[in-house]
Amino acid sequence: MQASDVFTLKNSNNVEVTFIARGGQITSIKVPNAKGEVADVVIGYETVEGALAGDAYFGALCGRYANRIVKGQFELNGESYQLDVNNGPNHLHGGVDGFNLRVWDVEEVNLPQFAQAYKLMLVSPDGDQNYPGELTTVVTYGLTNDNEFVIEYDAESTKDTIINLTSHAYFNLKGAGTGTIADHQLLINAEKFTPIDGEVGTVSGEIAPVKGTGMDFTASKKIGEALTADCPQVKLVDGIDHNFVINGYDGNLKLAARLEDAESGRAMEVYTDQPGVQIYTGSHFDSSEKGKLGAPIEKWAGVALETQIFPDSPNKEHFPNAVLKEGERYTHTCVYKFIQG
Repeated sequence: MQASDVFTLKNSNNVEVTFIARGGQITSIKVPNAKGEVADVVIGYETVEGALAGDAYFGALCGRYANRIVKGQFELNGESYQLDVNNGPNHLHGGVDGFNLRVWDVEEVNLPQFAQAYKLMLVSPDGDQNYPGELTTVVTYGLTNDNEFVIEYDAESTKDTIINLTSHAYFNLKGAGTGTIADHQLLINAEKFTPIDGEVGTVSGEIAPVKGTGMDFTASKKIGEALTADCPQVKLVDGIDHNFVINGYDGNLKLAARLEDAESGRAMEVYTDQPGVQIYTGSHFDSSEKGKLGAPIEKWAGVALETQIFPDSPNKEHFPNAVLKEGERYTHTCVYKFIQG
């Protein structure tokens, strides 16, 4: 398997999902609107070469622990572990050589619920990035004829370890390269979020209500309203880069968020069986890179909706459990359902 190997899923409604073996990186998702006009709704690069040379998180699978761990440190079974520190003082998305940079084994599979599907597999050795246990991860990418792009994660470890896997696509339902997501309407099924501590560089451990803050998306509103809100949490990261606590978490598939673009008529619903969803509006994009349609990748060019366990859960007893015990299975389902308007 080569890093640049390309795979495409198609359904009967002209929806197409394309990804490469390096990082399982989703390089495009083409979705028609009600008029049949097709747009690529994930930001990134025009070519595979561009994807391999550019931001390796775009559309990629992140692990072993997606999001941040404070100071890259955690304790498990009385042992202390020190992971890479690759995001200020903290560990992010598995470290400097995370799953997004690995070449996954990919094979097409026939599964009755999908129009087309692929299985991606990766074996991470014991001690990889200082994580304990040999971790075998299988991810299924499936596309249904109901326009659902389904990501199913399954992992087992030879030792007790920690895990948090996610997919890091940035969406722009107007189409990549056609402006920002400020006019997109966003609803998040979350009455609470985990605020960021500026000094820590990630969550403080607090679980706070969204009401009265720029983080309140309990009713659908334009993302731009939050991006310009007079809210200390927004100002900390020049936008949104926060974990939201999905209402009524019970391990079953639930609506996490709904994103909508009135101009194109496209909408997307996100479902997951995980307790959280990280919403990130791409405030670090600075137009220095050229993306699709030859347009610069500008601030707020896309929004990531990453279903997951909470940041720094291994160090917060009151956060959801991130420990995968030897012999047990980690499973996680995320569904991106496209609605053509």
